[in-house]
Amino acid sequence: MAPPPDFIDAVTAAIAAIPSGDVMTYGEIAQEAGFPGAARAVGNVLATSGGTLPWWRVVTVSGRLAPGKQREHGCLLVAEGVRLIPAGTHVEMATR
Repeated sequence: MAPPPDFIDAVTAAIAAIPSGDVMTYGEIAQEAGFPGAARAVGNVLATSGGTLPWWRVVTVSGRLAPGKQREHGCLLVAEGVRLIPAGTHVEMATR
């Protein structure tokens, strides 16, 4: 079952508004969009967006980068000034 259009619109707007050099978690985006607890559904919106949103600015609550895209994800974030832990698999959440 597809999420309702108002959810998709609200999530899309929240993701599009993340400034360069900043990150938000899936849960923070769900909260911002007015749908607390819908973090997984935020991931589904990103997965079906066709790359039109700044997906690299979205991380898990622990700061983990997208599995299978960690290198690309990390490079895009570092280019915007976001710090990663030395292993390059997570954002330094305490410094964001």
